[in-house]
Amino acid sequence: MFESLSDRLETAFARLRRKGRLTKEDVEEGLKEIRTALLEADVSLPVVRNFLERVREQAVGDQVLRSLTPGQHIVKIVHDELVALLGGQQRQLIRADKPPTVILLVGLQGSGKTTAAAKLAAHLKARGTRPLLAACDLQRPAAVEQLRQLGAQVGVAVEAGEAGGDPVKTAAQALKRARTENFGALIVDSAGRLTVDEEMMEQARSIRDAVSPHETLLVLDSMTGQDAVQTAESFAERLDPTGAILTKLDGDARGGAALSLVEAAGVPIVFAGTGERIEDLEPFHPDRIASRILGMGDVLSLIEKAESAIAEEDAEALERKIREATFDLKDFLDQLQMVRQMGPIQNLVGLMPNIPGVGRISDQEVDEGQLTRVESIIRSMTPQERAKPELINASRRRRIAEGSGNQPQDVNNVLKQFDQMRKMMRQMAGAIPGKGRKGASRKARRGMPKMKGF
Repeated sequence: MFESLSDRLETAFARLRRKGRLTKEDVEEGLKEIRTALLEADVSLPVVRNFLERVREQAVGDQVLRSLTPGQHIVKIVHDELVALLGGQQRQLIRADKPPTVILLVGLQGSGKTTAAAKLAAHLKARGTRPLLAACDLQRPAAVEQLRQLGAQVGVAVEAGEAGGDPVKTAAQALKRARTENFGALIVDSAGRLTVDEEMMEQARSIRDAVSPHETLLVLDSMTGQDAVQTAESFAERLDPTGAILTKLDGDARGGAALSLVEAAGVPIVFAGTGERIEDLEPFHPDRIASRILGMGDVLSLIEKAESAIAEEDAEALERKIREATFDLKDFLDQLQMVRQMGPIQNLVGLMPNIPGVGRISDQEVDEGQLTRVESIIRSMTPQERAKPELINASRRRRIAEGSGNQPQDVNNVLKQFDQMRKMMRQMAGAIPGKGRKGASRKARRGMPKMKGF
């Protein structure tokens, strides 16, 4: 996400950080590089001009130019202005005082609107709201069937009209059902076109008038850059959407749509699609996105993903095993599966901050197949071997390798890595005063190097 922009900005900031003191000329040179980076990211030119003017006003002040760390000051200024550019505060979804909360999705054909409807339903369901989906894209029969299948996948009911029927009538029927059957939310998927036209807008307005939505969310494909912004401007003039869902944000290496949308079209971003899985719809946090753009990572989102993938009782059981130093290969396999549930490894790595001297961690080669290989090796072991890896001799290694489609050396590597991990966990268990096995704390402390100041 935003890799190209992040790289260009990091280059500009690196030059500023190398200077002990900054002059106005240094600041202007840095702003030129930032301008180039934003324009290459397909950010709207008027938005770039306004952004740079706001940064310039703060960056040439005496507090920055006389600072011992002027480069860091400018990074802070750019970060804060990026947050403002992305909308400032997180835009919460409006909820009705009396259910159901009605959400109308509008947008062009191909923007991912129908999939976004199902993802939003799954998001609300996971948070305790019982949603109903309304398939009102009746011009495209495939859209109705697609929503039915997606609804079945996430366990959400779908109200659908007949192909070629009246979408306004279908929306009204869905609202009546949502009220009668006490649904917490109604999500209406409307029809789209390849381009903005009055027929589509008139139909969307008619549906809006029939259901009186609390939210009218415009679904935009972030990969289309400036086209997405122009689409948002057209919808804003005719339909007055309350917010936007940006789809395919995980594949947007430039970021022009996200960075231009709020200021250029006045439409706040409420959700972002971050992958192909039904779970890959996230609330849009401007501060977290700004931090990711500047290479600071997004640790809060990483923690939230972990909390959603790992049940509290599983986390407590893992902590207990670490404390008692009883972590075995079965537990290791369970942890690998939990990590896989959090999403593609490359996406998780992308949430981590850059490391000085190494750069963006997501640039490093991440072999998703390696995790699959490790899983297959552990699954080829017997329960006794998983509990006691020391039982695995040469003949067992050959059997495990053949059973998993690997080489004995691959089995050796997995066992070595696990052994190193187990030693580390034993030290962790011993380092916690009063925890773990008797005497482990003192032994671990004796084996640890002394550190000045502690």
